Amino acid sequence: MSIVVRFPLSNMTKAKYEQVHSALEQSGNWPAPGCLMHVCFGDEGNLRVSEIWESREQFEAFGDVLRPHIEAAALQMTGPPEVFEAVAFEKF
Repeated sequence: MSIVVRFPLSNMTKAKYEQVHSALEQSGNWPAPGCLMHVCFGDEGNLRVSEIWESREQFEAFGDVLRPHIEAAALQMTGPPEVFEAVAFEKF
């Protein structure tokens, strides 16, 4: 079952987002297997990320890849990622 993930970040700027995104691309780990949709949004200095994944297992496996990049960018998470089962997911 697909899941929706919201990352509770407290200090993400565009520069920090681009640092993590570029590092993942350069390491060959982006796009991640199972990630169906990724969106970064919000105000500068307080950006948010939400994603839709094919399964919780794929998301959790990617967490081991993502974690070092989040730490390298000094991003602060206010808690664990919020994970919700998707009731519906339609691409148009």
